[in-house]
Amino acid sequence: MWALIELLLPWPEKSLGPRPVPDRLCLQRILYVLYNDVSWQLLPLELGLGSGQTCWRRLERWQQAGVFDRPHRILLAELNAAGRLDSSRACVDGSHTRAR
Repeated sequence: MWALIELLLPWPEKSLGPRPVPDRLCLQRILYVLYNDVSWQLLPLELGLGSGQTCWRRLERWQQAGVFDRPHRILLAELNAAGRLDSSRACVDGSHTRAR
């Protein structure tokens, strides 16, 4: 999946600060946060993948660029084609509907 995501990443912003954390390592850190349900501030620095704030900013930039939309659609299509997508249940909330 990394090969697909890597092609969709925007060019890094130029910075006068220290050398940026590589994108792949940032993605690993982002997945760690999502999988383990920990806050960005509580990420263990000894993992050596950059600070939580760095990875949070990178995730924000990638989301604004729509980086995850295409891999998400591709993964859903592959799961559906393999008969592994269970659409009998769905989680619906009001976060995407207009308040009245």
